Amino acid sequence: MSVISIEGMEFFGHHGCYEEERTIGGRFMVDLVMETDTSLAESTDQLADTVDYHAVYMVVRDEMSKTSLLLEHLARRILDRISASFPGISAATLTLSKLSPPMNGAVSRVSVTLRSGSLPG
Repeated sequence: MSVISIEGMEFFGHHGCYEEERTIGGRFMVDLVMETDTSLAESTDQLADTVDYHAVYMVVRDEMSKTSLLLEHLARRILDRISASFPGISAATLTLSKLSPPMNGAVSRVSVTLRSGSLPG
């Protein structure tokens, strides 16, 4: 098994429990680690034989465009759609961060990390 990571995907979205967060919007970051078998692609050099990380990015981008109240809900939605869309991914870990959250203090980010499949960790 191999690991393919897409790190530092940045999005602007309208997620949050407070109406102001959903109205004004904010910045979010997504890091995704996927476990998959890349042995065929290693020998064929063909995109069809591995996980197309551009296609994965497009799924993440699409889900990030849909408003959610909770980071946990949004992260689970992304992971579920990736699992359904890319059967070659046997496990994944997704970290979703809200940058500069409204915390009445200096906080750079709040994050939630969810796992699917059998990725150790």
